[in-house]
This record gives sequence, C-alpha cells and structure tokens, in this order.
Amino acid sequence: MKVLIVDDEKLARERLKQLVSGLVPDTELFEASNGREALFAVNASHPDLVLMDIRMPIMDGLESAMHLSHMENPPSVIFTTAYDQHAVAAFEVNAVDYLLKPIRKDRLETALGKVSSVSAQQIRQIQGEQELASPRSHISVQLRGQITVIPVSEIAYFMADNKYVRVCTPTERHYIEDSLVSLEQEFEDRFLRIHRNAIVSIAHIRGMEKQPSGRWHVRLKDVDETLEVSRRHTAAVRSWIKG
Repeated sequence: MKVLIVDDEKLARERLKQLVSGLVPDTELFEASNGREALFAVNASHPDLVLMDIRMPIMDGLESAMHLSHMENPPSVIFTTAYDQHAVAAFEVNAVDYLLKPIRKDRLETALGKVSSVSAQQIRQIQGEQELASPRSHISVQLRGQITVIPVSEIAYFMADNKYVRVCTPTERHYIEDSLVSLEQEFEDRFLRIHRNAIVSIAHIRGMEKQPSGRWHVRLKDVDETLEVSRRHTAAVRSWIKG
C-alpha cells in the first residue's frame, strides 16, 4: 500500500508516518507540505491513499482533493482537520472520512478500514456546508495520464470551444470540461465577460482597439491575438477599462 501524507507542519507529518507504519508495516510513505505539492507527488508515486490536511498555504486540502477527484483513477482521500465536532458533522453527512487532530491510533485504524474515493460533488457540498467555498487558486488539466495545474493568475482568458472550454495563458493552451458560466461565477472578481464565448482576466487586459470592421477587440498582455468584444458587452467592457 502507498500512502501520501500531506500537511504543512513537519511534526504532524512525522506523527502520521509513525502511526501508519505501526498499523500497516509494509506501507510505502510519501510526503507533501501543501495541496499543490500533493498533486505532483500523486503523479510521481501513484499512492493508494492520501491523508490530507485541510488548511494549508498555496493550495488547501479541499482544492487539492477536488483536482484529484477528476483523475481517471483517483486515490482515496481521508481529510485531517482541527475543526470541532460541530464543524466536522458535514463530513459525516457526506460520507467523507476525516481524522480529528490530535489523531488517535484507533481512529486512524478505523479510517484506514473504510477509505473511499472522494467525488467532486462531495467536496463542493463540504465547502458549502463549512462556508469554506472560495475560488480555486489553480485549474487542473489531464496531460498524458497525469494531472497538471495552472495558476489562475497566469490564465489570460477562458473561451468556449464546442463541448469544452479552452484555457489560455501567454504560453499554453489546454481544454477543460468546466462550463464557461460556472467559471464566470467562480472567478467573477477576476474575469470579465467580453463575449458569449469568452471571459478574460482583468489583470491581463491592456486595452481595447477598434478594428476596420467597426468591431471592438480586447488586447491582452503578452498575448499576440486580440479577442472580439460582442456588441452586447462593448459598453460594459469600455466602461470598465475607463475605470
């Protein structure tokens, strides 16, 4: 059995390593100090189980588990948390196991006996009930069977493309299955609707320019192409740029 232990506190990782080794002697153990590192560790070690803290810097455990849930064969996930019993109730309702810190050996043994994969829907329910819901810091894509994450801060725009959405940075193009509407809602403070098929990063906008056709286009930083602004959205985009 391969187990990945994810916690930003080294002592917490060491404690879990000792407990797991004592319960399952032949276990291969791996470590990561935040949710983003966990994704790279999963690609490298292909663990059967991830023991994941929730509150961590760079990427928290819930977002990391959300990305993992989109894998073809995701590992099982058990969350570790310092929440009190009332906050933990949501995990029980949604059948996602958890370990309440400080972690007891008997509780870990029970959890190891009933691990299961965590679905994206379950994680969204947890986020909603715990009032932890927040926009993702990264977007995940599948490349050659491995999960890759793109910081949202690097994304210039999202564009609908048939049944998929194209994720575009100044140097990369990827496709995801999220809807453009859901992305607009999730990142409403960071992306601006310019067309029925496109939202652009506010931080990447350089300005607008009028084409010979009379249509307005948005010009983005470090992106050669310009993006058409629909007549419906022209006034709003121009108003935003003028500030």
